[in-house]
Amino acid sequence: MRVRPAAVAGRFYPADRSALADLVDGLLADVRPERPEHPVAVIAPHAGYRYSGAVAATAYAHLAPSRFRITRVVVLGPAHVTPLRGMAVPSVDAFDTPLGPVEIDVDARTAVIGTPGVAVHDHPHAGEHSIETQLPFLQRALDPGVRALPLLVGHTPPATVAALLSSLLAETGTVAVVSTDLSHYLPQPLAREQDAHTAAAIVARDGLAVGPADACGHWPLRGLLQHAADRGLDVEVLRLATSADAGADPGRVVGYGAFLLHDPPA
Repeated sequence: MRVRPAAVAGRFYPADRSALADLVDGLLADVRPERPEHPVAVIAPHAGYRYSGAVAATAYAHLAPSRFRITRVVVLGPAHVTPLRGMAVPSVDAFDTPLGPVEIDVDARTAVIGTPGVAVHDHPHAGEHSIETQLPFLQRALDPGVRALPLLVGHTPPATVAALLSSLLAETGTVAVVSTDLSHYLPQPLAREQDAHTAAAIVARDGLAVGPADACGHWPLRGLLQHAADRGLDVEVLRLATSADAGADPGRVVGYGAFLLHDPPA
């Protein structure tokens, strides 16, 4: 088995298996999902767990009630380390975390290879944290054997990402996660104001209103919002926060948001 090793364990989250499981379980336990709707997708942040873990847990706790229904998670994140055009899917068999390997969904990978904008490319995944930070939450909130399709999304038209999601999410048991932080390095009051505008655009499914200064994962986010608009999904804000809420410098914060996408109530 070819495994991508964990790149940010010990920095973004604990490298010790027990410590990581206890931390994630505790964060999830602090959330009480109120909505019974089956989720289609969530949006979650990807900073160090000290800062964004509670917000990410809010998103994943809304997947947990469907843990026995969800068998595949399509995880889309931005490429911070390697400039990227299009979408990169890895060739490896699994992504490792201190909790154990997360296997790649081979059928989903085979289905997307050769579709517009998608290429097999391991290099952008090598040191990237945007997808890796989501995996321990998947492993604790869902069945430990859940499979994932990691997709790093660079400069890609929203319609291309939306078409890919439409195909993948048509399969029973599949949900999507878009990994993104919100505003970067603004004073706390300005960050809250900007993130509120971004959240309103997300709820309105207006991807074109979300730019690179609003969300580092704006490329995958725009595609998800295009899919949400095409399918008529409801989008809800679950939680907004900043790094200052966790004790960081309030003069230079990063914004975080958790969102839930689901079919409208019958």
